[in-house]
Amino acid sequence: MSAYRTSAGGQIDRSRTLRFTFDDKAYTGHPGDTLASALLANGVHLMGRSFKYHRPRGVLSAGSDEPNALVTVWRDAARYTPNLPATQVELYDGLQARSQNRWPSLEFDVGAVNNAVSRFIPAGFYYKTFMWPPRAWHSLYEPAIRRAAGLGVAPSEPDPDCYAQRFAHCEVLVVGSGPAGIAAALSAASSGVRVILCDEQPEFGGSLRDDATLTIDAQSATQWLSTSIDQLRQNPRVTLLRRTTAFGYFPHNLLGLSERLTDHETAPRAGAPRERLWQVRAREVVLATGALERPLVFPDNDRPGILLAAAAGTYLRRYGVIPGKRVVLLTANDQAYGVARDLLAAKVAIGAICDVRSAVPDAARALIAAANVRIITNATALGTRGAKRINQVEIGHQDSNGRIAEREHLACDALLMSGGFTPTVHLFSQSRGKLAWNDALLAFVPAQSAERERSAGACRGSYSINDVLTEGAEAGIAAALAAGGRTVPVPSWRVRDAAPCGGSYAGLLPQHDSLIGKAFVDWQNDVTSNDLSLATREGFRSIEHIKRYTTTGMATDQGKTSNINALAVVSKQLSTPIAHVGLTTFRMPYTPLTFGSMAGYSRGDLFDPVRKTPAHAWAQAQDAVFEDVGLWKRARYFPQAGETMHEAVNRECLAVRSSCGMFDASTLGKIEVVGPDAAEFLNRLYVNDWTTLAPGRSRYGILLRDDGFVYDDGVIGRMATERFHVTTTTSGAPRVFGMMEDYLQTEWPDLKVWLTSTTEQWSVIAVQGPNARRVLEDLVEGIDLSAANLPHLGVATGHICGVATRLFRVSFTGELGFEINVPSDYGHAVWEAVYAAGKAHGIVPYGTEAMHVMRAEKGYIIIGQDTDGTVTPLDAGLGWAIGKKKLDYVGKRALERASMKTPDRPQFVGLLTSNPATVIEEGAQIAERPNQTPPMQLIGHVTSSYWSSTLGRSIALGMIKGGRARRGQTVYIPMPGGDIEAEVTHPVFYDTDGARLNV
Repeated sequence: MSAYRTSAGGQIDRSRTLRFTFDDKAYTGHPGDTLASALLANGVHLMGRSFKYHRPRGVLSAGSDEPNALVTVWRDAARYTPNLPATQVELYDGLQARSQNRWPSLEFDVGAVNNAVSRFIPAGFYYKTFMWPPRAWHSLYEPAIRRAAGLGVAPSEPDPDCYAQRFAHCEVLVVGSGPAGIAAALSAASSGVRVILCDEQPEFGGSLRDDATLTIDAQSATQWLSTSIDQLRQNPRVTLLRRTTAFGYFPHNLLGLSERLTDHETAPRAGAPRERLWQVRAREVVLATGALERPLVFPDNDRPGILLAAAAGTYLRRYGVIPGKRVVLLTANDQAYGVARDLLAAKVAIGAICDVRSAVPDAARALIAAANVRIITNATALGTRGAKRINQVEIGHQDSNGRIAEREHLACDALLMSGGFTPTVHLFSQSRGKLAWNDALLAFVPAQSAERERSAGACRGSYSINDVLTEGAEAGIAAALAAGGRTVPVPSWRVRDAAPCGGSYAGLLPQHDSLIGKAFVDWQNDVTSNDLSLATREGFRSIEHIKRYTTTGMATDQGKTSNINALAVVSKQLSTPIAHVGLTTFRMPYTPLTFGSMAGYSRGDLFDPVRKTPAHAWAQAQDAVFEDVGLWKRARYFPQAGETMHEAVNRECLAVRSSCGMFDASTLGKIEVVGPDAAEFLNRLYVNDWTTLAPGRSRYGILLRDDGFVYDDGVIGRMATERFHVTTTTSGAPRVFGMMEDYLQTEWPDLKVWLTSTTEQWSVIAVQGPNARRVLEDLVEGIDLSAANLPHLGVATGHICGVATRLFRVSFTGELGFEINVPSDYGHAVWEAVYAAGKAHGIVPYGTEAMHVMRAEKGYIIIGQDTDGTVTPLDAGLGWAIGKKKLDYVGKRALERASMKTPDRPQFVGLLTSNPATVIEEGAQIAERPNQTPPMQLIGHVTSSYWSSTLGRSIALGMIKGGRARRGQTVYIPMPGGDIEAEVTHPVFYDTDGARLNV
C-alpha cells in the first residue's frame, strides 16, 4: 500500500487493483479512483507545466474547477483526447495518460526558461513586441508562441467512436445532486411531475458523499443519500443522469447536457455511443450547482503540493488519500478546521493552521481542540519554497495595522488553503439572470431570474445543511406546482452537523511591495496579481477589457477559481468596490465539450445525408453526371458517346426547344396549406393576391423577409377552395416551412390553417417542349390537355399510367410545359413510362445545367444565384407580381421605404457581349468606364452567364445600379486579359412575347 493511501475508509473498491500509466510510468489504483486521486496516492504531485511560464504544477482541486492537472488520455492513436482534468478522469484498468505542455519531459522542461525571463513577457507583451516586420505575426511569431505555450496537442486521427443525441422534455430539471438537488428532486417527484436530475459526478450526492459526521433523520449522510436515490430511481417519472454536465442554459429553458457513457470503462461496449448530448426543454429548472472553494493569492502559490482545503478533504474522505505527511493549512474560513480534524484522524501531522482572521470562532477551534494543533491568527503567506513540490511556507505575523511584525518558516509537504466559497452561478448567468453582490459572502449570488428557474443551496450562498435541504425542497415543490404538479407539504429533516462551514472571508491576503515571487490569480493562464495591476496602470477600467488583456478567466476552467480574486485585485487597484467593478460574462460550455458530442451522428455518410429522387437510379443507369444541390443529388447533364458537358448541354437544350425533354423536378420543396383560412394565410405571407385565385389555377408566388428582400419563390396551385399546393426552391423548403410555422404559431394563431411538408411525398416530372402534349396525351386519364381546358398556369387532378396525379401546366424553359406530380412510390415507374412514350417524339432527359441555360434565355430568376439577400421584387423586375390592392403582407412596410425605391438601386438586366463567342465569368464585376485600375468604380456584377446553343451566342444576367435605365448602354467587365464589353439589355433573350408558352 502506498504511504499516501489510508489503510481504510473512502469509497473506493480496495479489493481490486487497477493498473495505469502516467508519462509511460506504471502505477496502480482502485476502482472509484480518479487519475488525480490515484497519482496522489502514489505520491505524485507534479502533474503538468503551466501555460505560459512552464512552471511545475500539481493538482489544485478535486473537481471540474481543476486548472492545473490537464492530461492527455488515449486508448489508441484514434482515441486520443487532450486537455482532460485529471480530477475528472475515472480510473480504469489499462488507462494511459500523459502530461502536456512540456519538452522533453515533465521533470525537465526547457520551456521553463520562460519563467526566468518572465519580467520581459508580462500580460499583453505580444501586443507591443511583435509589431515588426509588418504582417509577420501569422507567419512568424504566432506559430512560435503557440509551440512555446499552450495545452494539449489536437488529435490527428479520425475519431472512430459514435456519439448519440437526444431531445427530452420534463416539468422539472434539477441540475446538481448535492443536498439541495436531492431535496429538490424528491419534493418535485412527490408532486407527480416528470423530473430529470443530472450531475457531473460518477455518483450522486455531492458533499453528502464525503461528510462522515453529518446525520439526517438519525442516519448517516451516506445512508440517507442511498435511500433517497433508491426512492428516485424507483419513481417512473424520474430520470437520473450521472456523469452528465449541464454545460449551457439557452433561451426558453432549453439546457444542454453532456452525458459521458463509456470513457470510464476498461473495454467500451462495441457500438455503444461514447457520449450522449441531451437537449432538454424544461417547464421549470432548479439550479443546485453548489459552490467552489476560493484559493488564496500569495507569492509562489502554485507549487505542486498546494491544494484547496476542501479538495484535500475530498481526496481523504472519498478516495482514502492524504495530501502529504506534514501539512500546513492557510485559511480565512472555518472549512479548513473540519479538514484538519479529518487529517488528524488519518494520522497526518499538522504543522499549523494559519488563519488570516484575528479571531477563530469557538466552533471551529473545538473541532481540533483535543489535538493541540497550533493556530496562528493574523497570518499571511509571504511565499513558499520547493522545486517540484512544496517543502516550506513562509508565514508573516501581522500586527493590528497589517504590517509584518514577524516572519516564520514552516516545513511541510502540502499546503492547504481555504479562502471561502464562491457560489457556482455559471448557468444562472448564461440564462441572462441578474446577479447581485453579497457583502457578507463577498460573492455574487443570483438575484433576478430571466427564465423559469430557481436557485437553491450553496449556489445562492447558503451553506448550513439545514438551510440547503430546506431551500432545495422548497424550490422543488415551487417548480413542480408552477409546472402543474399537485400541492405537497415541505418535508423537514432532523439534521446534526458536527462540522459547520462558515466564518468570515477576509479577502485577499495582503500583498507587500517587498515580496518576491509570482502571486497567481488564474493558474491555467498564468495570470498574476501583477498582471492585473499592470492592466489597470495602462488605463484599462472595464473588467471585460482587463479580462481580455490579461486573459484571466479565459481558459478552459472559465475562471472558476480565479474570478473573484481577480475582481478583488482590480477593485483594490481602482479603489472601486467589487460590486461596481462587476463580473465578466460566463460563457458556455461550463466545462469543455467534445466536438463529437456536438456532431452526434452527423459524421461520415451522415454528415451530409444524401437525398435521392425516385428516378435517381434510372438517371444513374443513363450515365448521368450528378451535382449536389443542398442535400439532393441532381442529374447535371446526360452525356452521350464521349460528349463533354458543354456538348451534352447544347444537345439537350436544342432538343427541348425543337421537340421535347423531361426533367426531374422532384427536389422542389412542396408544402400543403389546408384550411378555411388557407387563402388568407398565403395572402398575408406572399406579395401576391391569393384570394382571387380560382381553384384549378396556379400563380407564381414571391415570399419576402420582414426587411422587404426576396426570400423564396415558387408556383402555388389552388387545388380546392381550402387547399393549396405550394412549391419552393430546392434549398428553400425547410426555411420556408419554418417561416410559415413561425408566423402561424406566433403572429396569426387565430387562423384555421394546417401545414404539411410534402416534399418527399410527390415525385415531379417536368415534360417540356413543343411536343410535350403529344407525349402525355395517351398516358393521362381524366384531364383534357388542350390549351383551352388546361391553359398556362392551369392545374388539374386525374391519373397518369393509372396513378393519381396533380398535373400543372407550368414551364421553367419558356416552352409548352407540364409538371407531373405523382406519389413518390410511383415516380420511377411513371418516369420510365413517360420516357418510353416520348421516344417517338425524340424526347431527351436533360439536367440542371440545361435547365439553367433555358431559364436564363427566358430571363427567369433563380433565388440565391441572381439574388443575394438584398434584392427586392422591384429590383428583380417582378413588381408585376405584387398585389396592388393588398393592405399588408410580410415585407410590405419595408418596401415602402424611400431607399427601397431609389432608381439607382441594383436592377436585374440582361447582358450581351460585343463578341458573341465570349462567355463572361459568373460573379465578375461590372464597371461603367473602361480601362480602370484598382480601386475601381463598380456598378454591379454578373449573376448568371451561359453559352446559348439556341441563340448561337453567349448570354448573361446581372444586377446593375439603375440597370433598366441603362438598356442599350455599353458596360465593361474588367478581367485579367482586359475589359470585356457588353450591352445592357432586357433580361428576356428568347420568345420575348411568350407565344411558345401558350400553344
